[in-house]
Amino acid sequence: MSANVEIYTWSRCPFCIRAKALLNQKGVEFTEYCIDGDEVARAKMSERAHGRRSLPQIFIDDQHIGGCDDLHLLDAQGKLDPLLQA
Repeated sequence: MSANVEIYTWSRCPFCIRAKALLNQKGVEFTEYCIDGDEVARAKMSERAHGRRSLPQIFIDDQHIGGCDDLHLLDAQGKLDPLLQA
């Protein structure tokens, strides 16, 4: 069984594109919430992300992972794949 991965994005955000590329490279299916200009959706995301409003914000099995750099750091440390296998 694979993990439930969710990512909040803006369509033209380079960090969002980079984070999605890593997930795609790993063959991960994810739910994307493209919130371009939607302040209500951004407020909901921020609440889930403990106040963080930058994009992307990534969640794996409802655990807040953080943004693009956080995702890549987990991968570099060898900690991302186990989370994705959960």
